[in-house]
Amino acid sequence: MTAPLTATRPAASPAALPAAPLAIGPYTVQPPVVLAPMAGITNAPFRTLCREFAEGGRASSQGRPPGAGGGKGLFVSEMITTRALVERNEKTMQLIHFDATETPRSIQLYGVDPVTVGKAVRMIVDEDLADHIDLNFGCPVPKVTRRGGGSALPYKRPLLRAILREAVSNAGDLPVTMKMRKGIDDDHLTFLDAGRIAVEEGVTAIALHGRTAAQHYGGTADWDAIARLKEHVPEIPVLGNGDIWSADDALRMVRATGCDGVVVGRGCLGRPWLFADLVAAFEGTGTVAAPTLREVAVVMRRHAQLLGEWIGDEARGVIDFRKHVAWYLKGFSVGSALRKQLAVTSSLAELDELMGGLDLDQPWPDGADGPRGRTSGNNRVALPDGWLKDPYDCAGIGADAELDTSGG
Repeated sequence: MTAPLTATRPAASPAALPAAPLAIGPYTVQPPVVLAPMAGITNAPFRTLCREFAEGGRASSQGRPPGAGGGKGLFVSEMITTRALVERNEKTMQLIHFDATETPRSIQLYGVDPVTVGKAVRMIVDEDLADHIDLNFGCPVPKVTRRGGGSALPYKRPLLRAILREAVSNAGDLPVTMKMRKGIDDDHLTFLDAGRIAVEEGVTAIALHGRTAAQHYGGTADWDAIARLKEHVPEIPVLGNGDIWSADDALRMVRATGCDGVVVGRGCLGRPWLFADLVAAFEGTGTVAAPTLREVAVVMRRHAQLLGEWIGDEARGVIDFRKHVAWYLKGFSVGSALRKQLAVTSSLAELDELMGGLDLDQPWPDGADGPRGRTSGNNRVALPDGWLKDPYDCAGIGADAELDTSGG
């Protein structure tokens, strides 16, 4: 079962809350907290863990109680490439699986070809694959930006407009949102132009990561940019993303920027219970106490088991879980030999045996919060040849630039 955690901190100030509930089309997201799409991370099992903590649930390994789910935050799938979806790539079709209790079902799409994006959105609508579509214009990784996608794409204003127009026109009643960065680098900022284009093309909400593509995940997120975007596009909700490692960080962002909600990515790596803390803070009911290592171990075990059930193979599930081990154990006193053994486990029995050797009575360590996952800057963005010569020249960009696989 998910480890029980006790609410202890005094209630947050109501002044920290946005003036109005966050609306994503017909869906009210209250509290205004969104799980950021992360490749290889925000699959159905991880979303399940985060939702359970957000909802105060204590689900067993057999699944949620009947009728449970929905109502606390928004949890978005990992990135799905439009070409792979249209071609019904086997891995992609697994990644778009949602648990029966997920409401609304939120899917993030990546694409660089307007026609392919339109086909993917129409497929989602016709086959009832999701209830909300988010478009990725924020990914900074080279395999994406060198094709003109992700955080590189908004520099080409006409291409951005064409993709948004195709997505919105094919989405029917489904709300379309977008996630982006400030721009390619400090000399090529695009977020204000992109925000205005999004409003004009009918996008429902925008999430801004306060970094450029060149920063990757290094340095400090520019929350002032989030405030500027909020002032620039008052017509639709603006969500802030970047450097939210705790519920206090989320409330500080809202106070500092006036944004309508927060998007949490790396802050929940190895910390799915952060969503319980966020919900409690935004609702003013306190926060969830930091867990002991015993409680963390229970969540780790459940995470590994959920992955095995989702993949349909226990060993593959535990192997996929390995990348989460260091995040869960950050700050705890765990010997290097045991850490190495935990990082090469391939069965739940082996995982149980190794975790039984931990000093499970350890309290939450000082300094365990803070940056996790990728933290270095890139300083150079891989781009197609001549990409920066003219922001309005979109010649040569077509379906052949689409990635053919999804996720991490």
